[in-house]
Amino acid sequence: MSYLRQMKTLVLGASTNSARYSFMATQLLRSKGHEVVAVGKSEGSVGDVPIVHDFPPVKDIDTITLYLNPLHQEKYYDQILNAQPRRIIFNPGAENETLRKMAEEKGILTEIACTLVLLNTGQY
Repeated sequence: MSYLRQMKTLVLGASTNSARYSFMATQLLRSKGHEVVAVGKSEGSVGDVPIVHDFPPVKDIDTITLYLNPLHQEKYYDQILNAQPRRIIFNPGAENETLRKMAEEKGILTEIACTLVLLNTGQY
């Protein structure tokens, strides 16, 4: 019997709009059994995952997956780095060389990838 460790993921740029990739990623993460914390500009929910406006003081974050363009990421730099995730995924449109370098200097892995593709191909 194999054991798959489910990880806690913070979705930054979460949306209640079902056409948005952050919405789809939140749903797919949950369907695969991952614990999800969702942060977005508007409160609401994606299924059983509440979307909060402020970056919560969470612990044990394995992955932060970004769905914000680099200009909107700046106000979260400290919270992202202080959360000490194992990795940060920069989804298409969220690529940010400044934050990538800051994270890697703190020993945080970074990936320029699509969370949906990683999940659907078993690479998450």
